[in-house]
Amino acid sequence: MKRARVLGVFVLAAAVIAAPNSAQAAEPAAERAAEPAAAEPAAAERTAEPAAHPQPGPLDLSGELNGAAFEIRVPAGWNGTLVMFAHGYRDAADHPGEHDDRSAQAFGSEASEQAMLAAGYAIAGSAFASNGWAVADGIQDTKALVDHFRAVVGQPRTTLLAGFSMGSLVAFESMEHFGGVYDGAMPSCAVGAGAPRAFDGTLAISSAYAAVFGWPAAWGTPADLRDDLDFDTEVLPVLISQLTAPGGFGRFEFLRLVTGVPRGPEWPFSIWFFVTEGRAELERRAGGSPVQNADHAYSVSAADRAALASLGVTGAQVDGYLAAMNASRVAAQPAPRGYVERYADYTGKIKHPVLTLDTTVDALVPPAHISRYTQTVADAGSSDLLATAWTSGVGHCNFTSTQLVTAVQALERWVQTGVRPGPFPAAQGFVDFTPPPWPQP
Repeated sequence: MKRARVLGVFVLAAAVIAAPNSAQAAEPAAERAAEPAAAEPAAAERTAEPAAHPQPGPLDLSGELNGAAFEIRVPAGWNGTLVMFAHGYRDAADHPGEHDDRSAQAFGSEASEQAMLAAGYAIAGSAFASNGWAVADGIQDTKALVDHFRAVVGQPRTTLLAGFSMGSLVAFESMEHFGGVYDGAMPSCAVGAGAPRAFDGTLAISSAYAAVFGWPAAWGTPADLRDDLDFDTEVLPVLISQLTAPGGFGRFEFLRLVTGVPRGPEWPFSIWFFVTEGRAELERRAGGSPVQNADHAYSVSAADRAALASLGVTGAQVDGYLAAMNASRVAAQPAPRGYVERYADYTGKIKHPVLTLDTTVDALVPPAHISRYTQTVADAGSSDLLATAWTSGVGHCNFTSTQLVTAVQALERWVQTGVRPGPFPAAQGFVDFTPPPWPQP
């Protein structure tokens, strides 16, 4: 049986992310996706009134809203703050043998949930009505669950939104449209450059691969993948064969270096899932190819050339690869590009505190994402509402439960007192860190 994938979104320094399926959604995905991110809540949601007397904890509630499973957990000594959880990417299970994970989690792992409950927080999360690139569903389903919590449990004093990996887009976008619902947000392992730049990074990797190895016709084209492309059975065996062949490691190092992907445990295979099957699923959802490289220029540094030469990749080979990449220009299809911009690119116009939480080593969603988001917020004149926290964790979303609680508490204090968070405790693995710039426009 094929392995189950519950993957976070990623975006390399030249980015990469992915897609959804809605066979079990109460509404067709195409209809839900067409709703604006800032759409008015449904009539049933608008009329839901907060519980007159908040229910005492402990509470463990589960059920389904609009085709999406949910879980709510409230501790006995609830401190009055509700922390909403937006999960990361889950495989759409659109090929035989893939696991369709429809489970709801209140805050990710059981260890993290217990830590949050012990700290006094109520926590709640939605499974979303579809899997894959379910940002549109995530925005709507998470907000609907806030309304449901208020109706059945009570009115929180403070409501925070923590989104992880793909769920970070839910958090970023919700803070621009639903500031009256959420008092603050903690986008984590965060896709701060937005979906368009992230998906353009998948094209960068595809273009580099095509220049080095040639692109298999059975996969579609580098810019427009075959819609039912399967990573496990069609792509992975080819990559393993090429990587393990003589000289293969050096060629894959060219792919990594020219696209700006940092070293990390996600390279190359987790990233290549999104370069191929993940983007193919997104193309189905968006109605075509959303990627472009018209404003990109590909190059490698002198240091990178030297490193490649030590691996057997000659300067002449590098020049040939770069020439092929820079000669191949692709313009995005307007409607699919519009979909990806909607779910989601950012204006930076936030009105409530946003604290990002990231590891310093992450090949899937590299630290450069935060450089790009910081610039977006600065351009909007909202820098006073953005703070960042970094941990020494290695890998995508590799946080400890203690780090998560500490970051949530810092965001909560900021919301309630107006005092910006920091410095964060080094003893817990927090570090000072300046991320590199985003590598492309």
